[in-house]
Amino acid sequence: MERDGQLELYQLVADRLKEAHTRVRTLQVPEGVRMALSRKLLVVTAAAKHDVADAARRLDRLMKDLDEGRFPEGD
Repeated sequence: MERDGQLELYQLVADRLKEAHTRVRTLQVPEGVRMALSRKLLVVTAAAKHDVADAARRLDRLMKDLDEGRFPEGD
């Protein structure tokens, strides 16, 4: 039964990552900010391969920052 919960969490994180990538791609921000956000998404994606629960927490924080208009500094 725990495996089913793990699979559901993977699916949830995958769906939310897809949504996050779409949001970042369509943001009206300087290219450096978009690149920084894309790097953050890549870190979350890599984390999901090893610890999906940690990736979900990271993604929650990133999405909250996007919702609140807090963006990283661009290069």
